[in-house]
Amino acid sequence: MKLHTIHSGLFKLDGGAMFGVVPKAIWQKSNPADNNNMCTWAMRCLLIEDGDRLILIDTGMGNKQDEKFFSHFYLHGDYALEGSLHQAGFSSADITDVFLTHLHFDHCGGGVRWKDRDKKIPETVFPNARYWSNADHWQWAVEPNAREKASFLQENLLPMQQSGQLHMVDMADKSPFEQFDILYVNGHTDKMMIPHIRYKGHTVVFAADLLPSTGHIPLPYVMSYDTRPLLTLDEKKAFLHNATEHEFVIFLEHDAKNECCMLKMTEKGPRLGRTFLLSDL
Repeated sequence: MKLHTIHSGLFKLDGGAMFGVVPKAIWQKSNPADNNNMCTWAMRCLLIEDGDRLILIDTGMGNKQDEKFFSHFYLHGDYALEGSLHQAGFSSADITDVFLTHLHFDHCGGGVRWKDRDKKIPETVFPNARYWSNADHWQWAVEPNAREKASFLQENLLPMQQSGQLHMVDMADKSPFEQFDILYVNGHTDKMMIPHIRYKGHTVVFAADLLPSTGHIPLPYVMSYDTRPLLTLDEKKAFLHNATEHEFVIFLEHDAKNECCMLKMTEKGPRLGRTFLLSDL
């Protein structure tokens, strides 16, 4: 088995929203903001190459939204999803599975594009892949609450179902994949899935929005985007202690500077140990 880092671009989000109750004077040390209080974030995906299976975890936001949308989120950078796949030696037609940790636009939008110039006919980017969600989260996304409605874009979701490519993970099962187990967490959004991948003697955890960046390691650093922030505190505490004790390699989806990290235990609890590239393993 081989893991490939797949870059799908950078975008910007408000720093205050990303760090919740933590004052800017503190969080800007690790995540400096521009004049509009916006910080740069990655949309870093992961490709699992194992025999005849190519499993892509998350897809970034894609580029099919309108000018108004991108004026809020500032998609930028030198990378794009399909270009990054080509750099790794693959095409979109090679992907066998697209595993979506959750269905917020910056995690699943790259899986669907417009087929026509008028932007009326959508199509899936990965024609030969099964797209994976779970039934509880899918229902949560297609009937969104008012707080998350702007993150669950129907043009990202319904084409997966309409194409017949959408499959649901059985949450009673440990995982439909031999390559990884799944941790379900509910603080950020309902039934977000966190893959724990066995790789070269390590456990590599695709952290998604449970731990967006190294700047979010201290417990109170919880995003305002989380629907159940107190539950995030409990889930994050358990995860950080487990990651420290078992020396997990944490693959960071949104950290613009750091691809992977490991933690160390301190008097203040788990803290950043070291950062490195996935290819260093």
